[in-house]
Amino acid sequence: MNIFKQLFGGSPAIDLESVIKEGAFLVDVRTTQEFAGGHVHGSVNIPLNQLASQISRFSGKQHIIVFCQSGGRSRQAKSILEAKGITNVIDGGAWTHVAKYSKV
Repeated sequence: MNIFKQLFGGSPAIDLESVIKEGAFLVDVRTTQEFAGGHVHGSVNIPLNQLASQISRFSGKQHIIVFCQSGGRSRQAKSILEAKGITNVIDGGAWTHVAKYSKV
C-alpha cells in the first residue's frame, strides 16, 4: 500500500478517533432530513448549501471534521472551507464511518 502512496501521492491516514477525542468540531453536511434520520453523536448539521453562510461557526476550532452520506459532499465542504481560509478541515467521508469513533 505504501508503494502506491509513493507512486501516486496521497495523504497519510488520519486517526479520526484521536482527533474526535481531542474535541473536533463534527459537521454533518447532509440535508436536515437526512440528519434527522440518524447522525453522529455530538455533531452539528450545516447542510452543504448553507456552509458558505455559516463560516463564522468554524472560527477558533482546532480540528474540524466534515462528513455526509458517502463522501461526495464532504469533499465539496472541505474545498469550500479551505477556499474561505479554514485549513484545519478533515474530510471524514461517510457519516457512518465517523460514527464508529464518536461517543454513543
